[in-house]
Formats: sequence, structure tokens, C-alpha cells
Amino acid sequence: MIDYGLDLHGEMLLEEYCDKQPLFEELQRVVMEKLGALVRQSGIEVNSMESRIKAEGSLAGKLRLKGHKYASLLDITDIFGARIITFYNEDVDRIASMAEVLFEIDWDNSVDKRRMHQFDSFGYNSLHYICRLPEEQYYDPEKPELNKIRFELQMRTALQHVWSAIQHDIGYKSEIETPLEYHRNLSRLAGMLELADNEFSRIRNAIADYRRRAQSLVQSGQLEEVPLDLDTFRSYLDKRPFDRLNRKIAAITQAELHEAPWWPYLKVLRIIGMNTLGDVERLMRDNFDDAYQLALFQLGSTDIDILAETVGLQNLCIVHLLKTGGGRLSLDTINSKMPQNETLAEMVIEQASRLEFMNVKR
Repeated sequence: MIDYGLDLHGEMLLEEYCDKQPLFEELQRVVMEKLGALVRQSGIEVNSMESRIKAEGSLAGKLRLKGHKYASLLDITDIFGARIITFYNEDVDRIASMAEVLFEIDWDNSVDKRRMHQFDSFGYNSLHYICRLPEEQYYDPEKPELNKIRFELQMRTALQHVWSAIQHDIGYKSEIETPLEYHRNLSRLAGMLELADNEFSRIRNAIADYRRRAQSLVQSGQLEEVPLDLDTFRSYLDKRPFDRLNRKIAAITQAELHEAPWWPYLKVLRIIGMNTLGDVERLMRDNFDDAYQLALFQLGSTDIDILAETVGLQNLCIVHLLKTGGGRLSLDTINSKMPQNETLAEMVIEQASRLEFMNVKR
């Protein structure tokens, strides 16, 4: 063993630590597996999950400074440590509640440093739990000490983690005197990061509220009040509004309908003037029969047996464009500007010109 300049008690603790390395590695594996499974089940998106076992030299330095505080190796609570970094403040609390379910928490030695700030304090903090793995979660009769070892679990946001890394990098400690100019600048930066953390959470909650309101309006059929955007379009598609038209078109040749991406049509709908889901409903109501007639003219003499499930919406858009002045340039909205699409556009216009809806005086 390397001579770290420890007293006899420190050397004994360090020797015990070396002997029990496999035990700490087993604890690390079990804890991270259980935490990872619970986080995945919760659906929380985390920035990272990491863990480490304190290196021998690091533990020796700790023992050299304050080895007298520890009667046994079990008194050292940070030999194994885990850290979960989230994107939002509220997810820190959610992770903490999971940890409380999984582990026994040593509340006397755990600390929520987020709540320790005074008005003029400095620094970015996190939630630290001192935990123990209970037997009901995992027990190995050959390694009963696994359930006695305490370990540290840190939970913080990504911005809190960045600030902690910056503090460490520049060697700044609030209890050490620093020039007032640096102290003021760093304090201002810490305040900005804290504000950003809170604003990210506020914006996420506001967006979630907006989505819930929009979904409620869609479900209740109040579509005039719902702006057309990615979230509302997704909710609208959940109601499968184009199914009836699709089935009617597919029946022309007894074709099968296959999945296809809907999202390109969100841009199309916006370009042709659809601003709300109510506008989309009117598009379908006003053009349903004509979209079917166009499909009948196109497919009636073919044996096509596979169609995209977007066929109904595509024909609705084409009919709308043709009725409102259409032409090749307008059809480029649906079929991107490519040489072969010019021929396709001309063919569609020529076909549609024979149909009743193109010959009705407006």
C-alpha cells in the first residue's frame, strides 16, 4: 500500500476500504440498476445519471484531514456516490420522491442545500440524500454488509451542475475572501442561472397547460378556438378525421391503406390558409365530395391496391388549390418543386378540368 502519511487508525480504515472494493462495486451496480429502471418507468428525461467509487488516494486525503471523525468505514457516507442531473427543478423533487421509495434515507445527514440560501448568499446548490439499500429491495445472504453501507445520492438540475463545475474549476468558495468586484459578478451570474432554471420550469408548465386546454377543446369539438400547430394537429389526428374519406377512396380499387407521415401536410395546410382546426374541418366539409370525385377519376381505371393514409387529405388540399386558382405553382405546395412534378401538376389540372367542381361558376 502507498504511504499516504496516515496514522494507524487511518491506515486500518484504508486497508478495510481496499478489501471491500468488490462490495462497493456490487452496491454501485445494484443501486444504479434500480434507479435507472425507476427513472425510465417514470418517463422523466434526465440529462445524465452517473456514479463513482471514491479513489484510494482521494479517500486517503479525507482520512488524513479528518480520519479521527470516523470510528469505522461505515461512518464514511460518500465512498460510493451517485448523481442524477435533470433538466427541470420539479424533476429533482420527483427523483427525490423515487429515492425515498427505493432507499432508506438518513434524514439527519441528508441536506437540501437549495433551501439554505440567505439573501446575500452565493452559490448554486443541490439536494443530497444519504441512503441505505433496504433488504426488501435487494438482499444477498453472502453479502449482508450491502444493506449497511450508506451512500450519497446527489440530485440537481443541469444548470446547477454547470455552476458547481464552474465553481470547482475557478476554485471559488464563498467563505474565502475574494475581491468585491469578482464576488459581485459571480453572484450576478449565479442569480441569472437561478432565474433561467425557474423560467425553464415555468415555460414547460405553461406549454403543458396549453396542450391540455387544446386537447380538451379538440375532444369537445370546439375547433374554431384551436390554433393549428404541431400539438393541436396531433390531437386532431388522434380523432382520425380523414378516415371516412380515406375508406371511400380506398374502396374504388379495394386498396389497402398504409401508414404515411402526416407532418408535411401541416405546412401545406398553413400555406393554403388554414389557421385553426375549424378551418381544416371546413376544408373537409366543403371539399369532401369533390376530393372523392377527383380520386375516382384518377383511380377508377387502375388496379392500384396500396394507398397512403394521407390520400384523403392530399386530395382535399388539391381540390382546394384548384378551386381557388390552383395551377402548377400552387400544386408545388403539395409536391415539391422538381421537374417531374411539373408533369404531374399538369396532369392533375388536366384531369380536374373535366370534373364538375371545376366547371361550376363562382
